[in-house]
Amino acid sequence: MTAIAISAPAARRHRDGLLVRAVRVRRTRIGLALTLLVLATAFLGPLVAPHGVDDFVGGPYLAESPGTVFGTDNLGRDVLTRFLHGGQLLLVLSLLATLIGVGIGAAVGVTAGYRRGWVDETLMRTGDVLLAFPQVVVALLFLSILGPQLWLIVLIVGLSHAPRVARVIRGATLGVAERDFVKAAEAAAVPRWRIAFSEILPNVTGALMVELGLRLTYSIGLIAALSFLGLGLQPPTADWGLMINENRVALTVSPWAVVLPVTAIAVLTIGTNLITDGLSRASAGIDRGVTR
Repeated sequence: MTAIAISAPAARRHRDGLLVRAVRVRRTRIGLALTLLVLATAFLGPLVAPHGVDDFVGGPYLAESPGTVFGTDNLGRDVLTRFLHGGQLLLVLSLLATLIGVGIGAAVGVTAGYRRGWVDETLMRTGDVLLAFPQVVVALLFLSILGPQLWLIVLIVGLSHAPRVARVIRGATLGVAERDFVKAAEAAAVPRWRIAFSEILPNVTGALMVELGLRLTYSIGLIAALSFLGLGLQPPTADWGLMINENRVALTVSPWAVVLPVTAIAVLTIGTNLITDGLSRASAGIDRGVTR
């Protein structure tokens, strides 16, 4: 009876999927609610926007103007309309950059941690060289030379994430590679590439999920920062980073054009971090997180 009682939680964790276990964690549910709120604003907001995205509805920087809720921006456009249209492209570009960076970083990290030797040294030392350059500096360098093109923004941001992800995943792989099931697969002459991506990669999911959330957060912040600096999305595109840059000079006069995008980015950051933390806890089998 005791053995059955002890093994029941483990059996339930094995039976339930990672996402199902993660949703039981309170912080995951809070994170989902916050993230879905921002996603709904970004993707459904344009459907309910009161004006056209480039319509002029009043004078510049009016805190109150007929037909508006949050006033007008630097050119007299409706702040609410610009805000509702401003998150979609930012989120799509951030997600694409994150998937590129995490995908490449995971492949490199698992390969380095499992193969070790000269392969590990070559990959990690190359990553060290790339890590020596700040992400913003690298992005500004290439964008200033080649111009602010969307594909280039995604590629640069994604590749800048890869060395950081690779280092974390390599550390997680080093521990998994010594486990018995990996040694058994090697003894059975399973190809090493198959062991790496069918045996090791699924067992570093927790670390990978944490990195996914962190890199998505950094992607959003970096792409928004590039737009703020004038090398990301370009006017007249409705973008949260651009909104902050265009309206910061009148923050004390008409604050909503800055407050709304800043709040949306902050809420999304908190939400994604809570989700990935819940996924990490669920992957590690920390049941105490269910009540937190």
